[in-house]
Amino acid sequence: MPRHRSGPAPSAARHSVRVPATTRGRVLAGLGMAAAVVFFLTTVPFHRNWFDLHVYYGAVEHWTGGDPIYDYLRPGTHYGFTYPPFAALCMLPMTLVDWHSALAVSQLMNVAAAAVILHVCLDSVIRRESRHRWFAYTAAACMLALLEPVRDTVSFGQVNLLLLALVLADCRLLTAGRARFPSLGRLAGLGIGLAAAIKLTPAIFICYLLITRRWRAAGVAIGTASGATLLAAWAAPTASRTFWTEAMWNTDRVGSLAYVSNQSWQGMLARLTEPFAEPSRAVWAVGVVLLLWLWARRARQAVAAGDELAGFALTGAAACLVSPVTWVHHLVWLIPALAVLADKGLRADPGGRRRRRLLTWALVSYAVLCSSMVWLWRWNDGGAPGFLGANAYVWMALFLLLLLPLGEPGADRGGPYAQSGPYAQSGPSATMGLCAHATASPSPSVPVSWLSEQPASPTRPGSKPAPSGSAG
Repeated sequence: MPRHRSGPAPSAARHSVRVPATTRGRVLAGLGMAAAVVFFLTTVPFHRNWFDLHVYYGAVEHWTGGDPIYDYLRPGTHYGFTYPPFAALCMLPMTLVDWHSALAVSQLMNVAAAAVILHVCLDSVIRRESRHRWFAYTAAACMLALLEPVRDTVSFGQVNLLLLALVLADCRLLTAGRARFPSLGRLAGLGIGLAAAIKLTPAIFICYLLITRRWRAAGVAIGTASGATLLAAWAAPTASRTFWTEAMWNTDRVGSLAYVSNQSWQGMLARLTEPFAEPSRAVWAVGVVLLLWLWARRARQAVAAGDELAGFALTGAAACLVSPVTWVHHLVWLIPALAVLADKGLRADPGGRRRRRLLTWALVSYAVLCSSMVWLWRWNDGGAPGFLGANAYVWMALFLLLLLPLGEPGADRGGPYAQSGPYAQSGPSATMGLCAHATASPSPSVPVSWLSEQPASPTRPGSKPAPSGSAG
């Protein structure tokens, strides 16, 4: 499909807002958005004061000083290093610089990771719908920065965005990589393997590759994770033995499971039963089995439909639910699901009920994930409204896992994704197009509607305290 970089907007286009017609106007609008976001981020009350980065920095200094890394506790707290030894090896360069330099490098890495995430999630829809790509990316970056999991990841000094970027890089390789860059396509699984070696939660994406029969990519991921883990065992045998036999099983190191920040199935059960009793392990296990069965079924459907990003999105939602501990900053794994919702809505028939429903769902989900609403029930007294509100992100992840729209098999292969863009010849990759529709200047004859411009092609497709504690 041709890309519209100049000339009037397509006659079928519809727009939610009028983009400034001049370059100067777009620059000023972009600067205004960025300034508003920066002002909010510097005044938001939930800044975490780089708590987890302090833990990382202190732990590796403690380790290089000759002391066991898993014995380290940040002064005044009971939080220590909770990641596998390979993660500690990756963080060793922090010992070569002072604290402020380590902080600066950490934030630059988060910015780079956010750029990868935005590119994988947005590039297709921006190419399809937009003429002013840089303006669309500016709007998308501002929207991304306002999400609470992103804000928490940055202000804790966490690694979640880096892990998500590694995983989504494999999503790109599984689609565009094999079609356009065959040699790079053979590396699919490398990012997932590295992410799983750094932190255990991304290992579910190896299971995704297995249940969808991506044998080569699964082998690469397993080999990478195993190789990184063995490298850490060779370089730090004592730390490796301690982690795999003791530290990994000590849940007291990460905080109370009932703390409101734990937005997982386990956290919801703990809030339901504590302080009167501990959550039933049998109930938790049965719930996990059912959630994994549902995830496996829907993930295979997504891949059968050629909807790779939806498969990754479902896996991210499942990871948030089945992990015993899913702090709010871990919910960056829901970002691909927001992308799928928005993209499906933008591609639905204009004025149709499905379009309104999907776009409303995407906007409401985005607003809730920006709202920090669960903290209103931080000291929940057990009432029904408090229980519902304190688990708002759990409900969101569950609804996304149950109801995330998937393309029908073959339905989109004749649409814009099959004709151009980074996912050509590989089926659709649903993207976070919610802001892209606002980036083409409408012609005077084009009506303005609430959301999105259409493709030019006439063919339409078918308890824990406020700090997270050491890197949980």
